[in-house]
Formats: sequence, C-alpha cells, structure tokens
Amino acid sequence: MAATPTRERLAQARVLVVGDAMLDRYWFGTVERISPEAPVPVVRVTREEERLGGAANVAFNVQALGARATLLTVVGSDDAARKLRGLLEHHGVAALLGNDPQLYTIVKLRVIGRAQQLLRVDFENQPDHEVLQSMLADFERVLPEHDAVLFSDYGKGGLTHIPRMISLARAAGKPVLVDPKGSDYGRYAGATVITPNRAELAQVIGAWSDDAQLEARAQALRERLGLEGVVLTRSEEGMSLFDAAGHAQVPAQAREVFDVTGAGDTVIATLAAMLACGLDLRAAMPIANRAGAVVVGKFGTASVSYEELFP
Repeated sequence: MAATPTRERLAQARVLVVGDAMLDRYWFGTVERISPEAPVPVVRVTREEERLGGAANVAFNVQALGARATLLTVVGSDDAARKLRGLLEHHGVAALLGNDPQLYTIVKLRVIGRAQQLLRVDFENQPDHEVLQSMLADFERVLPEHDAVLFSDYGKGGLTHIPRMISLARAAGKPVLVDPKGSDYGRYAGATVITPNRAELAQVIGAWSDDAQLEARAQALRERLGLEGVVLTRSEEGMSLFDAAGHAQVPAQAREVFDVTGAGDTVIATLAAMLACGLDLRAAMPIANRAGAVVVGKFGTASVSYEELFP
C-alpha cells in the first residue's frame, strides 16, 4: 500500500466514530473596559458561532479529509441536540443519534475577545447509567459497513463500558483506535492503538525521567493491554509510536501554533482514515502528525483537507 492514499481510495474508506459528542459554541466580541462590578473584562458580543465538538468533531475531521464517517452517539432531548443534528447534516456526516431525555447534550461555550479565549463555560450533567449501552444493536448492525472503528472518549460517561464494542470490532477484523481518558486503560484492552497525550499517559504510567524509561513503561502498557501500538502526542516534541518493532518518532512540524483546541481530534481522525485505507501505523503516523501541525495554525475546533495534507 502506497504511503499516500489517492483521493479515490480515501473516498471509499469508512470510519465508525463512537463517543461523546458535543456542541462547541463561540461568542466573539470586543473588549474595551473592565467591569465596575468585578475585576473582569466586559465583552460586547458581536458574533456567535457553533461548531461540532468532541466525537462529532472527530467525525467531521474524517469527512473533511475525504473519507466517510458515521457518528454513533447519544444526545439529550434539547435545543443543543437539534443544533448538533443540523450541523452534522450540513457537513454530510452520517449519524446514529440515540436519545436520552435524562441527558444534557454537552455544550462548551467559549467567550473570545481580541482573538483570545477569555472564558469557557461547560453545560453538562453526568449520566447515572451507561448511555451507549442502548446503541449496541446499532453498532453491530453498521459495523460490517466500516473499515475502521474510532472511540472518542472524553470522560463524560458515554464510553464507560466499551470492551464489548472493542471485542466485536476486533472479531470483525476492523482496526480499533481509542482516544483515551482517565486512569483505567483496562477497558481499552484489545484495541489496535491508543493515542494519549503526555498528561494522559503520565496519569496511567507515571511521570518519566527520560525517553528510555518512557519507552519501557509504554511498551509494558501496550503488552499488558494487548495493543498493536501506543501513539503518544508530544506537542512541540512531535509524536512517538511504541509497537512490537520498537519505537518510532516524528518531529513536530507546526510553524505557528495559534490554537491547540481539537488538535487531538484531527490526529486520531487522520490515523483512522489512513488505517481504513489499509496503511499500517508506521506509515500513518507521519501523516497524522502533519495534519496536527496544520490544524494548530487555525482557530478553534478545525479540520484539515486532502489538499492541505497532500499539497
């Protein structure tokens, strides 16, 4: 398989994205004074914008590359869910949206003044039950139509019990990618690859003093969980892959970092699209690294096109 998939090959690749979807809301405005009520800036809002967030942004990133994505998630019965549905339709992302009246569809509101994020307000509630359990039948039904499965875990309760879905996907011969959260990586056992950042990995294996210690601990984790690879995103240090062949590293490529919001979404979406095209992890990682470098030069939750990735 060539290291650069053609546009035609990518258009045939299908990725099933499962996880916590959210709505990213932005209020843009001008800041000209400090409030007389408290030492905070007064923002006069001049523009509002809504974008896909969380697992929905991951699915959008898969689609933006030229592959096809299906989003499987659970949302509430509220206005945010309706707006999320509308955005998914607008961007052509196929969606299987379960409905849970007890759930608030997650909204992250960011207040922006003079191109700086001043405040973020999160609207959410923690479900008292496994919200995606009801979607297992839908997962099994659409699984054969897809070439790769991506679990986007934001630690919001939607993916508390994913081992069953992972085992079904692996039994069907599909590569499984996980963007992990929390300290219990045991539930990701059997996946193809996990993509933690430095803080997320340190939460599980502890802080490391040098690269040799990092590699030993990452390989021990990989073997314990039965993974093919651990892809570590390292910001200004690029990305590292730990697999059965050892350790591979690609340097960071970002020329200018404007906003890291959603960069991890772009990286794992690109990895998934490449694996869905038949590339292996070692061929896919430099491409995903390049995608991350492009997206941090944009504002907010953004995406990368085929033309930007393969100029």
